Amino acid sequence: MSDIYIPGLRSRFNTEQVVEDLMRLERLPRDRAAENLEKLRAEKIYWQDLGRRITSLRDNARALYSFQNPFNDRIVRSSDDYVLSGTANRESLEQERSFTVKQTAQADRFLSSPLEENTQVEAGTYTFTVGRDEISFDFRGGNLRDFADMLSRRGGDKIQASLITIRSGTRSLLIESKQTGEENRLGFTGISERFAQQIGMIEPAHDMRRDIGNGISRVNAGETQSFAIEGGISSATPGLIIRFDTSTSVRPSEPWLPPAPPPGPDIPSSGYLAYGNIVIENESTTVTLPEWNAPEQPERTDDLRLIALKFSDGTSAFLPPISDTQDFRSQTYRLDEYAGNKTIVSIEVINKNTHRDVNIQNIEIFDPSAASGVRPLNPVSTARDAIISMEGIEVQRPTNTIDDLIPGVTLTVKSASANPVRLTIEPDREGVKDAIIGLVGSYNRLMAEINVLTRGDVENSDFSVSRLSNVLDDLTYLTREEQEEYRQRLGAFRGDSALNTLRANLQRAITTPYLTSAERDLTLLSQIGIGTDLRRTGATTGYDSSRLMGYLEIDEKVLDAAIANNLPAMKELFGNDTTGDLIADTGVAFTLETMSRPYVEIGGIISLKTGGVDTRIVSEQRRIDTMDRQLTNREAELRAQYAQMDNAYSRMERMSGTLDNFNQQFNNNNNR
Repeated sequence: MSDIYIPGLRSRFNTEQVVEDLMRLERLPRDRAAENLEKLRAEKIYWQDLGRRITSLRDNARALYSFQNPFNDRIVRSSDDYVLSGTANRESLEQERSFTVKQTAQADRFLSSPLEENTQVEAGTYTFTVGRDEISFDFRGGNLRDFADMLSRRGGDKIQASLITIRSGTRSLLIESKQTGEENRLGFTGISERFAQQIGMIEPAHDMRRDIGNGISRVNAGETQSFAIEGGISSATPGLIIRFDTSTSVRPSEPWLPPAPPPGPDIPSSGYLAYGNIVIENESTTVTLPEWNAPEQPERTDDLRLIALKFSDGTSAFLPPISDTQDFRSQTYRLDEYAGNKTIVSIEVINKNTHRDVNIQNIEIFDPSAASGVRPLNPVSTARDAIISMEGIEVQRPTNTIDDLIPGVTLTVKSASANPVRLTIEPDREGVKDAIIGLVGSYNRLMAEINVLTRGDVENSDFSVSRLSNVLDDLTYLTREEQEEYRQRLGAFRGDSALNTLRANLQRAITTPYLTSAERDLTLLSQIGIGTDLRRTGATTGYDSSRLMGYLEIDEKVLDAAIANNLPAMKELFGNDTTGDLIADTGVAFTLETMSRPYVEIGGIISLKTGGVDTRIVSEQRRIDTMDRQLTNREAELRAQYAQMDNAYSRMERMSGTLDNFNQQFNNNNNR
């Protein structure tokens, strides 16, 4: 059926197939050019991927010796992160400190009584204060939600309000300061105070502040001084605080001089009798003195529990020890923790020390929740400072973030605890290890890329085996897709001098000894557990192709020991300044970064390679475009020629048919 000729539908000579066969031959040069173009495009991708590998190695190497190197990083380890934590910058010193968190900094947060959901807030100008800052706004009137939203918008970073559902069908208004510290008290002025009282948030408060002693009082060693509280003060009032400032001065120790023996009694004369020239004297009176025993040197007494509360029932209770410092330090305590419900009648300073004098000033008892004559009825928290003790030195700050106590260290106070917390500022050894592992990883990935591009199967006559396994067999970390992609790249740049030079330089860089201050102990990368031929206990001494490929391996135990015990020398091994200009000029990382730079910098080797490939791609694409035009013209020409031939043949057939008809008619006429 395929040979049936249908005029107008099928060419008599199968023109389509003939033209296609002829064009297939014509397209062979173009197809070869297209294959070459695809190879060039793939080659460009290979160079770009190689450039990214080199850049990764360069970045990892630079990170190990630049001014941001991890060897100078510091971390803070806390024995109890739930109580106190910290961060350290590069300027902090290695040290260990002990802290006791007495209280955290808090802000005022006041809650109202439960209110009906439709409670209305009258219009007016509402004014609130947070410390010395004032927040004032005009409210046109509305419900609690409108008021809370308005206060939060105007409060900015000082104050905010929200509605809390305490009981179903009701809402309580919560107004809270965003600033911690006892100086940042939340205050109400004018209509704001009246509104807060109406909703059961605050109430008028009687000022219970007692200033017991303002001037400086000196209590010498062995002395006692009492500060009476007129009328006494009941510690049953919740939240009462006693605060005072103290300083101490230690007398220098003097040599012990025992007292001289007592001289004994003064015995009067025994008298005499005189008669004329005769004088008769009485016998002298004698006293037998006991044997003299010099007293022993008194023991030195050091006791910083000096301050006691004396109660109306005659009992007393000592407050915790004060700070032993020549500068005045503020001491703050909650009375209900030490006095129970007793009435305090005086403050006693009992100095039992033998070599220490004590100064005390500014003794006051007050209610911290009462401000401007009002007291919160439902305080969620009250404004107070953070109080911590560092090595026995008590410090007070308005926030829980303290960055001015230890240079370069920022402390974060989280919760109070009677147990001491130890903070250790030390080098970031994990960061150092991660950076080194990152360098080794980028080195191995680059070496694998070079091996894949420059090698297929590798010959080595130095071993009994004649041929090594394919380079892909050593890259066990590759996914199946990556293995297939690398298989297509095998030997793409075999014999490329730039890559062979780079491989040789990389291998030389990681085996060369470098000058460090611990020259005898640490000059080679292998001494910290990194190398291409690490022989571990129990390891085989046979052939290992991965070592011949130049890949690095890590002995983690050796690396951990080096990081723990020899960090300064490790820093110099990766980057060291031998000229004193504060710029590294030798070291493993410095060398790797230096040799990588010419490849990936602007106008570098990778750029030149990709530029050359781009030129060839453009040239090949132009050649393909030209051949496409030529092939299009050639195909049109062939189709036209075969169409003309087909038409000529058809005309000949028609002429032949006409002649046949003519002859037939002629014969028919003759036969008549």
